[in-house]
Amino acid sequence: MHVRNLRPSELNQVLILGFALCGNSLAQKIAEIESVSRFITDVGAPQFLLLMLVNSLISIVMTVTHTLLVDRFNRIKLLTATCFGLGLAFVLLRCLFILNAPPWLNNSLFYLLSEQQFTFFPLVFWVLATDLFEPRQAKRLFPLISALGLFGNLVGILIAAFSQDLLQRINSNSAELLIFNAFIYLILYMIFLFNLQDVQLRKTQTQTQSFKKTLMEGWDFVTSIPAFRYLTFSILAVVVCENIFDFHMLFTSASIFTDQNSYQKFFSAFVLIRVIGYLLFESVFTRLLINNFDLKNSFLLSPIAATGAALVAIASPGLWGSVGAVLMHNVPLYTVDKTSRRSFQSFVPEERRGRVSLFLDSYLTAAGAILTVLIVGGIILVSRVFGITDYFYIYLSLCLLVALIALFSILKMRAVYDSSLFHWRLKRRQRNKKIVDKLDL
Repeated sequence: MHVRNLRPSELNQVLILGFALCGNSLAQKIAEIESVSRFITDVGAPQFLLLMLVNSLISIVMTVTHTLLVDRFNRIKLLTATCFGLGLAFVLLRCLFILNAPPWLNNSLFYLLSEQQFTFFPLVFWVLATDLFEPRQAKRLFPLISALGLFGNLVGILIAAFSQDLLQRINSNSAELLIFNAFIYLILYMIFLFNLQDVQLRKTQTQTQSFKKTLMEGWDFVTSIPAFRYLTFSILAVVVCENIFDFHMLFTSASIFTDQNSYQKFFSAFVLIRVIGYLLFESVFTRLLINNFDLKNSFLLSPIAATGAALVAIASPGLWGSVGAVLMHNVPLYTVDKTSRRSFQSFVPEERRGRVSLFLDSYLTAAGAILTVLIVGGIILVSRVFGITDYFYIYLSLCLLVALIALFSILKMRAVYDSSLFHWRLKRRQRNKKIVDKLDL
Protein backbone atom coordinates (compact mmCIF):
# COMPACT_ATOMS: atom_id res chain seq x y z
CA MET A 1 0.00 0.00 0.00
CA HIS A 2 3.10 2.24 -0.23
CA VAL A 3 2.92 3.27 3.46
CA ARG A 4 6.68 3.66 3.56
CA ASN A 5 6.49 6.13 0.67
CA LEU A 6 4.13 8.43 2.60
CA ARG A 7 5.85 11.77 3.23
CA PRO A 8 5.22 13.92 6.33
CA SER A 9 3.73 16.75 4.26
CA GLU A 10 1.17 14.34 2.78
CA LEU A 11 0.16 12.66 6.02
CA ASN A 12 -2.62 15.08 7.03
CA GLN A 13 -4.45 15.03 3.70
CA VAL A 14 -4.07 11.27 3.26
CA LEU A 15 -5.49 10.64 6.73
CA ILE A 16 -8.42 13.00 6.09
CA LEU A 17 -9.26 11.48 2.72
CA GLY A 18 -8.67 7.93 3.94
CA PHE A 19 -10.91 8.47 6.97
CA ALA A 20 -13.58 10.05 4.76
CA LEU A 21 -13.58 7.15 2.29
CA CYS A 22 -13.51 4.66 5.16
CA GLY A 23 -16.46 6.40 6.85
CA ASN A 24 -18.55 6.54 3.71
CA SER A 25 -17.78 2.91 2.86
CA LEU A 26 -18.69 1.80 6.37
CA ALA A 27 -21.96 3.75 6.39
CA GLN A 28 -22.81 2.63 2.86
CA LYS A 29 -22.43 -1.07 3.57
CA ILE A 30 -24.57 -0.78 6.69
CA ALA A 31 -27.24 1.09 4.74
CA GLU A 32 -27.09 -1.27 1.74
CA ILE A 33 -27.39 -4.48 3.75
CA GLU A 34 -29.93 -3.08 6.19
CA SER A 35 -32.15 -1.51 3.51
CA VAL A 36 -32.15 -4.54 1.20
CA SER A 37 -32.92 -6.88 4.11
CA ARG A 38 -35.77 -4.69 5.34
CA PHE A 39 -37.23 -4.25 1.87
CA ILE A 40 -37.14 -7.94 0.93
CA THR A 41 -38.68 -9.12 4.21
CA ASP A 42 -41.17 -6.25 4.70
CA VAL A 43 -42.20 -5.50 1.12
CA GLY A 44 -41.15 -8.39 -1.14
CA ALA A 45 -38.66 -9.36 -3.83
CA PRO A 46 -40.90 -8.78 -6.90
CA GLN A 47 -41.49 -5.18 -5.80
CA PHE A 48 -37.73 -4.68 -5.78
CA LEU A 49 -37.95 -4.40 -9.57
CA LEU A 50 -39.78 -1.10 -9.22
CA LEU A 51 -37.10 0.09 -6.83
CA MET A 52 -34.44 -0.81 -9.40
CA LEU A 53 -36.30 1.27 -11.97
CA VAL A 54 -36.52 4.31 -9.70
CA ASN A 55 -32.86 3.95 -8.72
CA SER A 56 -31.79 3.86 -12.38
CA LEU A 57 -33.68 7.08 -13.11
CA ILE A 58 -32.19 8.75 -10.03
CA SER A 59 -28.72 7.60 -11.08
CA ILE A 60 -29.13 9.38 -14.40
CA VAL A 61 -30.30 12.55 -12.64
CA MET A 62 -27.42 12.44 -10.13
CA THR A 63 -24.85 11.86 -12.87
CA VAL A 64 -26.18 14.89 -14.72
CA THR A 65 -26.09 16.86 -11.46
CA HIS A 66 -22.49 15.83 -10.92
CA THR A 67 -21.41 16.98 -14.39
CA LEU A 68 -23.13 20.33 -13.88
CA LEU A 69 -21.79 20.97 -10.36
CA VAL A 70 -18.31 19.48 -10.21
CA ASP A 71 -16.64 22.09 -12.44
CA ARG A 72 -18.61 25.09 -11.16
CA PHE A 73 -17.93 24.85 -7.44
CA ASN A 74 -14.92 24.36 -5.22
CA ARG A 75 -14.48 20.59 -4.88
CA ILE A 76 -13.78 20.78 -1.13
CA LYS A 77 -16.94 22.78 -0.50
CA LEU A 78 -18.89 20.43 -2.77
CA LEU A 79 -17.75 17.35 -0.83
CA THR A 80 -18.44 19.13 2.46
CA ALA A 81 -21.96 19.91 1.27
CA THR A 82 -22.38 16.30 0.14
CA CYS A 83 -21.53 15.05 3.65
CA PHE A 84 -23.96 17.53 5.18
CA GLY A 85 -26.68 16.50 2.71
CA LEU A 86 -26.22 12.77 3.36
CA GLY A 87 -26.22 13.30 7.12
CA LEU A 88 -29.39 15.40 6.95
CA ALA A 89 -31.05 12.81 4.71
CA PHE A 90 -30.45 10.06 7.29
CA VAL A 91 -31.91 12.27 10.04
CA LEU A 92 -35.02 12.98 7.97
CA LEU A 93 -35.37 9.30 7.14
CA ARG A 94 -35.19 8.46 10.86
CA CYS A 95 -38.05 10.91 11.40
CA LEU A 96 -40.13 8.97 8.85
CA PHE A 97 -39.51 5.77 10.81
CA ILE A 98 -40.59 7.51 14.02
CA LEU A 99 -43.77 8.72 12.30
CA ASN A 100 -44.50 5.13 11.21
CA ALA A 101 -44.52 5.90 7.51
CA PRO A 102 -45.42 2.92 5.28
CA PRO A 103 -42.64 0.27 5.17
CA TRP A 104 -42.46 0.41 1.38
CA LEU A 105 -41.71 4.15 1.59
CA ASN A 106 -39.19 3.99 4.42
CA ASN A 107 -37.31 1.01 3.03
CA SER A 108 -37.33 2.36 -0.52
CA LEU A 109 -35.86 5.69 0.56
CA PHE A 110 -33.33 3.86 2.72
CA TYR A 111 -32.12 1.80 -0.25
CA LEU A 112 -32.06 4.78 -2.63
CA LEU A 113 -30.01 6.73 -0.11
CA SER A 114 -27.51 3.87 0.18
CA GLU A 115 -27.12 3.91 -3.60
CA GLN A 116 -26.20 7.60 -3.52
CA GLN A 117 -23.58 6.81 -0.90
CA PHE A 118 -22.22 4.22 -3.33
CA THR A 119 -22.29 6.36 -6.48
CA PHE A 120 -22.46 10.12 -5.86
CA PHE A 121 -20.08 10.43 -2.90
CA PRO A 122 -17.19 8.60 -4.66
CA LEU A 123 -17.71 10.70 -7.80
CA VAL A 124 -17.13 13.93 -5.85
CA PHE A 125 -14.50 12.37 -3.60
CA TRP A 126 -12.15 11.10 -6.30
CA VAL A 127 -12.37 14.33 -8.30
CA LEU A 128 -11.23 16.19 -5.17
CA ALA A 129 -8.48 13.65 -4.48
CA THR A 130 -7.22 14.02 -8.05
CA ASP A 131 -7.01 17.80 -7.59
CA LEU A 132 -5.22 17.59 -4.24
CA PHE A 133 -2.35 15.45 -5.52
CA GLU A 134 -0.10 15.51 -8.53
CA PRO A 135 -0.22 12.42 -10.79
CA ARG A 136 2.97 10.95 -9.31
CA GLN A 137 1.61 11.46 -5.80
CA ALA A 138 -1.69 9.91 -6.76
CA LYS A 139 0.04 6.78 -8.00
CA ARG A 140 1.69 6.37 -4.59
CA LEU A 141 -1.14 7.48 -2.33
CA PHE A 142 -4.38 6.35 -3.97
CA PRO A 143 -3.79 2.63 -3.19
CA LEU A 144 -3.45 3.52 0.50
CA ILE A 145 -6.61 5.66 0.45
CA SER A 146 -8.48 2.92 -1.41
CA ALA A 147 -7.31 0.34 1.14
CA LEU A 148 -8.83 2.44 3.93
CA GLY A 149 -12.08 2.50 1.96
CA LEU A 150 -11.94 -1.29 1.70
CA PHE A 151 -11.40 -1.52 5.45
CA GLY A 152 -14.56 0.54 5.91
CA ASN A 153 -16.45 -1.89 3.69
CA LEU A 154 -15.40 -4.87 5.80
CA VAL A 155 -16.25 -3.15 9.10
CA GLY A 156 -19.63 -2.06 7.74
CA ILE A 157 -20.46 -5.61 6.65
CA LEU A 158 -19.59 -7.01 10.07
CA ILE A 159 -21.64 -4.36 11.86
CA ALA A 160 -24.64 -5.03 9.62
CA ALA A 161 -24.34 -8.78 10.14
CA PHE A 162 -24.64 -8.60 13.93
CA SER A 163 -26.53 -5.33 14.39
CA GLN A 164 -29.88 -7.05 14.92
CA ASP A 165 -28.62 -9.16 17.82
CA LEU A 166 -26.74 -6.28 19.43
CA LEU A 167 -29.64 -3.84 19.20
CA GLN A 168 -32.10 -6.38 20.58
CA ARG A 169 -29.96 -6.76 23.69
CA ILE A 170 -30.39 -3.05 24.46
CA ASN A 171 -34.08 -3.06 23.55
CA SER A 172 -33.53 -1.01 20.43
CA ASN A 173 -34.16 -1.59 16.71
CA SER A 174 -32.25 -1.36 13.47
CA ALA A 175 -33.68 2.05 12.62
CA GLU A 176 -31.16 3.48 15.08
CA LEU A 177 -28.46 2.70 12.53
CA LEU A 178 -29.79 5.69 10.60
CA ILE A 179 -28.63 7.97 13.41
CA PHE A 180 -25.29 6.14 13.47
CA ASN A 181 -24.82 6.87 9.76
CA ALA A 182 -25.92 10.49 10.23
CA PHE A 183 -23.31 10.83 12.99
CA ILE A 184 -20.59 9.53 10.65
CA TYR A 185 -21.39 12.18 8.04
CA LEU A 186 -21.57 14.88 10.71
CA ILE A 187 -18.01 13.98 11.72
CA LEU A 188 -16.87 14.02 8.08
CA TYR A 189 -18.58 17.38 7.58
CA MET A 190 -16.73 18.87 10.56
CA ILE A 191 -13.40 17.40 9.42
CA PHE A 192 -13.70 18.89 5.93
CA LEU A 193 -15.01 22.18 7.28
CA PHE A 194 -12.15 22.80 9.68
CA ASN A 195 -9.22 21.03 8.01
CA LEU A 196 -9.46 21.47 4.23
CA GLN A 197 -11.17 24.79 3.61
CA ASP A 198 -7.87 26.67 3.30
CA VAL A 199 -6.18 24.09 1.07
CA GLN A 200 -5.23 25.39 -2.36
CA LEU A 201 -6.32 22.98 -5.04
CA ARG A 202 -4.25 22.18 -8.11
CA LYS A 203 -5.44 24.25 -11.04
CA THR A 204 -7.11 22.20 -13.73
CA GLN A 205 -8.81 22.99 -17.00
CA THR A 206 -12.15 21.27 -17.21
CA GLN A 207 -15.21 21.50 -19.37
CA THR A 208 -18.74 21.40 -18.02
CA GLN A 209 -20.78 18.73 -19.77
CA SER A 210 -24.53 18.94 -20.21
CA PHE A 211 -26.66 15.80 -20.25
CA LYS A 212 -27.59 16.17 -23.91
CA LYS A 213 -24.03 16.85 -25.03
CA THR A 214 -22.63 14.00 -22.95
CA LEU A 215 -25.22 11.53 -24.18
CA MET A 216 -25.17 12.49 -27.85
CA GLU A 217 -21.41 12.80 -28.18
CA GLY A 218 -20.86 9.55 -26.30
CA TRP A 219 -23.42 7.78 -28.49
CA ASP A 220 -22.00 9.27 -31.69
CA PHE A 221 -18.47 8.25 -30.73
CA VAL A 222 -19.16 4.63 -29.79
CA THR A 223 -21.44 3.99 -32.75
CA SER A 224 -19.02 5.42 -35.30
CA ILE A 225 -16.13 3.12 -34.32
CA PRO A 226 -16.90 -0.59 -34.94
CA ALA A 227 -14.97 -1.96 -31.95
CA PHE A 228 -16.64 0.46 -29.56
CA ARG A 229 -20.04 -0.22 -31.11
CA TYR A 230 -19.85 -3.97 -30.53
CA LEU A 231 -18.40 -3.40 -27.04
CA THR A 232 -21.41 -1.18 -26.24
CA PHE A 233 -23.84 -3.94 -27.23
CA SER A 234 -21.92 -6.40 -25.06
CA ILE A 235 -21.86 -4.07 -22.05
CA LEU A 236 -25.61 -3.51 -22.30
CA ALA A 237 -26.25 -7.25 -22.52
CA VAL A 238 -23.95 -8.01 -19.59
CA VAL A 239 -25.66 -5.36 -17.46
CA VAL A 240 -29.02 -6.97 -18.19
CA CYS A 241 -27.61 -10.35 -17.14
CA GLU A 242 -26.16 -8.86 -13.96
CA ASN A 243 -29.50 -7.39 -12.91
CA ILE A 244 -31.39 -10.61 -13.70
CA PHE A 245 -28.95 -12.64 -11.58
CA ASP A 246 -29.19 -10.15 -8.71
CA PHE A 247 -32.98 -10.15 -8.80
CA HIS A 248 -33.15 -13.95 -8.97
CA MET A 249 -30.93 -14.25 -5.91
CA LEU A 250 -33.16 -11.85 -3.97
CA PHE A 251 -36.22 -13.74 -5.19
CA THR A 252 -34.95 -17.18 -4.11
CA SER A 253 -33.45 -16.04 -0.81
CA ALA A 254 -36.66 -14.23 0.22
CA SER A 255 -38.55 -17.52 0.40
CA ILE A 256 -35.92 -19.10 2.67
CA PHE A 257 -34.94 -16.27 5.05
CA THR A 258 -38.32 -14.84 5.96
CA ASP A 259 -37.39 -12.63 8.94
CA GLN A 260 -35.10 -9.63 8.81
CA ASN A 261 -32.51 -10.94 11.26
CA SER A 262 -31.83 -14.18 9.37
CA TYR A 263 -31.99 -12.46 5.99
CA GLN A 264 -29.57 -9.74 7.10
CA LYS A 265 -27.03 -12.31 8.27
CA PHE A 266 -27.34 -14.18 4.97
CA PHE A 267 -27.00 -11.03 2.88
CA SER A 268 -24.06 -9.79 4.97
CA ALA A 269 -22.26 -13.11 4.44
CA PHE A 270 -22.96 -12.91 0.71
CA VAL A 271 -21.64 -9.34 0.43
CA LEU A 272 -18.53 -10.30 2.42
CA ILE A 273 -17.82 -13.27 0.13
CA ARG A 274 -18.36 -11.04 -2.90
CA VAL A 275 -15.88 -8.44 -1.65
CA ILE A 276 -13.28 -11.12 -0.86
CA GLY A 277 -13.85 -12.61 -4.31
CA TYR A 278 -13.19 -9.25 -5.93
CA LEU A 279 -9.98 -8.82 -3.93
CA LEU A 280 -8.59 -12.27 -4.67
CA PHE A 281 -9.45 -12.21 -8.36
CA GLU A 282 -8.12 -8.68 -8.79
CA SER A 283 -4.83 -9.38 -7.02
CA VAL A 284 -4.17 -12.81 -8.54
CA PHE A 285 -5.77 -13.07 -11.98
CA THR A 286 -6.57 -9.67 -13.50
CA ARG A 287 -3.09 -8.55 -14.53
CA LEU A 288 -2.12 -12.10 -15.47
CA LEU A 289 -5.11 -12.62 -17.76
CA ILE A 290 -4.85 -9.26 -19.50
CA ASN A 291 -1.09 -9.55 -20.05
CA ASN A 292 -1.23 -13.14 -21.31
CA PHE A 293 -4.34 -12.94 -23.48
CA ASP A 294 -4.09 -9.36 -24.82
CA LEU A 295 -6.71 -6.71 -24.18
CA LYS A 296 -9.13 -7.65 -26.94
CA ASN A 297 -9.24 -11.26 -25.74
CA SER A 298 -9.76 -10.26 -22.09
CA PHE A 299 -13.21 -8.92 -23.02
CA LEU A 300 -14.31 -12.49 -23.72
CA LEU A 301 -14.20 -13.44 -20.04
CA SER A 302 -17.27 -11.47 -18.94
CA PRO A 303 -19.77 -12.80 -21.54
CA ILE A 304 -18.38 -16.34 -21.10
CA ALA A 305 -18.91 -15.98 -17.35
CA ALA A 306 -22.44 -14.65 -17.97
CA THR A 307 -23.22 -17.66 -20.16
CA GLY A 308 -21.87 -20.08 -17.58
CA ALA A 309 -23.73 -18.31 -14.77
CA ALA A 310 -27.01 -18.53 -16.71
CA LEU A 311 -26.51 -22.27 -17.20
CA VAL A 312 -25.78 -22.70 -13.49
CA ALA A 313 -28.90 -20.74 -12.52
CA ILE A 314 -31.10 -22.75 -14.89
CA ALA A 315 -29.67 -26.08 -13.77
CA SER A 316 -29.94 -25.12 -10.08
CA PRO A 317 -32.54 -22.36 -9.72
CA GLY A 318 -32.56 -22.51 -5.92
CA LEU A 319 -30.64 -20.40 -3.43
CA TRP A 320 -27.14 -21.77 -3.89
CA GLY A 321 -27.45 -21.86 -7.65
CA SER A 322 -28.53 -18.22 -7.68
CA VAL A 323 -25.71 -17.20 -5.32
CA GLY A 324 -23.20 -19.10 -7.46
CA ALA A 325 -24.52 -17.43 -10.62
CA VAL A 326 -24.12 -13.93 -9.13
CA LEU A 327 -20.57 -14.60 -7.97
CA MET A 328 -19.56 -16.35 -11.21
CA HIS A 329 -20.83 -13.38 -13.21
CA ASN A 330 -19.90 -10.40 -11.03
CA VAL A 331 -16.37 -11.30 -9.95
CA PRO A 332 -14.90 -11.26 -13.51
CA LEU A 333 -17.13 -8.30 -14.43
CA TYR A 334 -15.82 -6.03 -11.67
CA THR A 335 -12.19 -7.09 -11.94
CA VAL A 336 -10.88 -8.12 -15.37
CA ASP A 337 -13.66 -6.57 -17.43
CA LYS A 338 -13.61 -3.30 -15.49
CA THR A 339 -9.85 -2.95 -15.89
CA SER A 340 -9.99 -3.90 -19.58
CA ARG A 341 -12.74 -1.38 -20.23
CA ARG A 342 -10.80 1.46 -18.60
CA SER A 343 -7.67 0.53 -20.55
CA PHE A 344 -9.59 0.46 -23.82
CA GLN A 345 -11.06 3.88 -23.07
CA SER A 346 -7.53 5.29 -22.92
CA PHE A 347 -7.64 5.29 -26.74
CA VAL A 348 -10.34 7.95 -26.65
CA PRO A 349 -8.94 11.49 -27.01
CA GLU A 350 -8.82 13.40 -23.71
CA GLU A 351 -11.37 15.98 -24.81
CA ARG A 352 -13.97 13.24 -25.38
CA ARG A 353 -12.92 10.64 -22.86
CA GLY A 354 -15.06 12.01 -20.05
CA ARG A 355 -18.24 11.96 -22.11
CA VAL A 356 -17.53 8.51 -23.55
CA SER A 357 -16.76 7.17 -20.07
CA LEU A 358 -19.98 8.62 -18.64
CA PHE A 359 -21.97 7.13 -21.50
CA LEU A 360 -20.50 3.63 -21.12
CA ASP A 361 -20.20 3.45 -17.33
CA SER A 362 -23.22 5.44 -16.16
CA TYR A 363 -25.94 6.05 -18.71
CA LEU A 364 -25.56 2.66 -20.40
CA THR A 365 -25.64 0.92 -17.02
CA ALA A 366 -28.83 2.74 -16.05
CA ALA A 367 -30.38 1.90 -19.43
CA GLY A 368 -29.55 -1.78 -18.89
CA ALA A 369 -31.23 -1.74 -15.48
CA ILE A 370 -34.35 -0.09 -16.92
CA LEU A 371 -34.45 -2.67 -19.72
CA THR A 372 -34.13 -5.47 -17.17
CA VAL A 373 -37.04 -4.14 -15.11
CA LEU A 374 -39.27 -3.92 -18.18
CA ILE A 375 -38.37 -7.43 -19.38
CA VAL A 376 -38.47 -9.29 -16.07
CA GLY A 377 -41.44 -7.31 -14.79
CA GLY A 378 -43.34 -8.09 -18.00
CA ILE A 379 -42.53 -11.80 -17.69
CA ILE A 380 -43.77 -11.89 -14.08
CA LEU A 381 -47.01 -10.05 -14.86
CA VAL A 382 -47.85 -12.19 -17.90
CA SER A 383 -46.93 -15.39 -16.05
CA ARG A 384 -49.23 -14.54 -13.16
CA VAL A 385 -52.08 -13.83 -15.56
CA PHE A 386 -51.70 -17.30 -17.09
CA GLY A 387 -51.01 -19.01 -13.77
CA ILE A 388 -47.37 -19.87 -14.49
CA THR A 389 -45.54 -20.36 -11.19
CA ASP A 390 -42.06 -21.31 -12.39
CA TYR A 391 -41.65 -18.14 -14.41
CA PHE A 392 -38.05 -17.79 -13.25
CA TYR A 393 -37.12 -20.38 -15.90
CA ILE A 394 -38.40 -17.93 -18.52
CA TYR A 395 -36.29 -14.96 -17.46
CA LEU A 396 -33.26 -17.17 -16.79
CA SER A 397 -33.55 -18.66 -20.29
CA LEU A 398 -33.82 -15.16 -21.67
CA CYS A 399 -30.72 -14.28 -19.64
CA LEU A 400 -28.85 -17.12 -21.35
CA LEU A 401 -29.87 -15.75 -24.73
CA VAL A 402 -28.72 -12.25 -23.76
CA ALA A 403 -25.38 -13.65 -22.53
CA LEU A 404 -24.88 -15.36 -25.90
CA ILE A 405 -25.61 -12.03 -27.61
CA ALA A 406 -22.91 -10.43 -25.45
CA LEU A 407 -20.47 -13.18 -26.43
CA PHE A 408 -21.32 -12.78 -30.11
CA SER A 409 -20.78 -9.00 -29.85
CA ILE A 410 -17.31 -9.46 -28.37
CA LEU A 411 -16.39 -11.94 -31.09
CA LYS A 412 -17.44 -9.34 -33.65
CA MET A 413 -15.45 -6.71 -31.78
CA ARG A 414 -12.33 -8.86 -31.95
CA ALA A 415 -12.78 -9.19 -35.72
CA VAL A 416 -12.71 -5.41 -36.23
CA TYR A 417 -10.45 -4.55 -33.30
CA ASP A 418 -7.21 -3.92 -35.21
CA SER A 419 -8.81 -1.90 -38.00
CA SER A 420 -10.75 0.21 -35.46
CA LEU A 421 -7.50 1.44 -33.94
CA PHE A 422 -6.85 3.31 -37.21
CA HIS A 423 -10.14 5.18 -37.03
CA TRP A 424 -9.71 8.95 -37.38
CA ARG A 425 -11.59 9.63 -34.14
CA LEU A 426 -8.87 7.90 -32.12
CA LYS A 427 -5.49 9.41 -31.31
CA ARG A 428 -2.99 9.51 -34.15
CA ARG A 429 -0.19 8.57 -31.76
CA GLN A 430 -2.00 5.33 -30.98
CA ARG A 431 -2.04 3.98 -34.50
CA ASN A 432 0.26 1.18 -33.55
CA LYS A 433 -2.27 -1.59 -32.96
CA LYS A 434 0.05 -3.33 -30.49
CA ILE A 435 0.11 -0.40 -28.05
CA VAL A 436 -2.69 -1.93 -26.01
CA ASP A 437 -0.52 -4.86 -25.14
CA LYS A 438 2.08 -2.42 -23.77
CA LEU A 439 -0.28 -0.55 -21.46
CA ASP A 440 0.90 -0.45 -17.85
CA LEU A 441 -2.11 -1.90 -16.02
